[in-house]
Amino acid sequence: MNLGVNIDHIAVLREARKTNEPDPLDAVPIVARCGAHQITIHLREDRRHINDDDVEKIIRYSKLPVNLECSIDPDIIEKVAKLRPYRATIVPEKREEVTTEGGLDIATYHSRLDSVVHYLKANDIEVSLFIDPTIEMIRASKVLMVDWVELHTGAYANIHSMLYSNLRYTHNFIKELDIQRRELEKMLRDSMNKLALAASEADEFGIKVAAGHGLNYQNVKDIASINFIEELNIGQSIIARSVFVGLEQAIKDILELIN
Repeated sequence: MNLGVNIDHIAVLREARKTNEPDPLDAVPIVARCGAHQITIHLREDRRHINDDDVEKIIRYSKLPVNLECSIDPDIIEKVAKLRPYRATIVPEKREEVTTEGGLDIATYHSRLDSVVHYLKANDIEVSLFIDPTIEMIRASKVLMVDWVELHTGAYANIHSMLYSNLRYTHNFIKELDIQRRELEKMLRDSMNKLALAASEADEFGIKVAAGHGLNYQNVKDIASINFIEELNIGQSIIARSVFVGLEQAIKDILELIN
């Protein structure tokens, strides 16, 4: 199982004070020496964290492949084509959102996505689509002839979080909480099954499978056990843990869990 470390939240900390530190570039050699496999960054249209200078320097100096998340905005796509990361992951993007809230709406943006995919691949850039884990989205991705899909694990992560919080109080033996726990357990199993089916379908089509969003030290092991998922992209939880144990230890801890 490969690990892509998303270092956006280092830039979030920098932008909180609008200074020049911490510099996301400083994280790149640390990620590499810890045994992770990829640097992941997101160049948003509003540049709320990672900026153009960050992207250029990280792609230039990283010894690891760089996975650049981006929207289909024409100006952004031109920058991606010019900078040539190892991979571009196309994600939906809304300016008002705190973080990416769901997978791409391939049906609505099929024509534009088709153009973007062909353009990036013509520039020798692998292309991935960030999608919800459904058979329909996998088949739509196959039509677009992408190299990868990244399955959105946000729904799974949210259910896992609710279940974990619920279990802390079951010692009270409250009937309502017990019913809620069983419902959440079923929802969690259903979510896992959806991810597993989507990964299997993608593999049958020859599409490589990554997964990410909301993954952390409590919920990652089950996702890492799903057949055909080759890569996990994790950011916020690693950077949050690094505040207490350091970035190197935080990465080593997540690698131990997924392997």
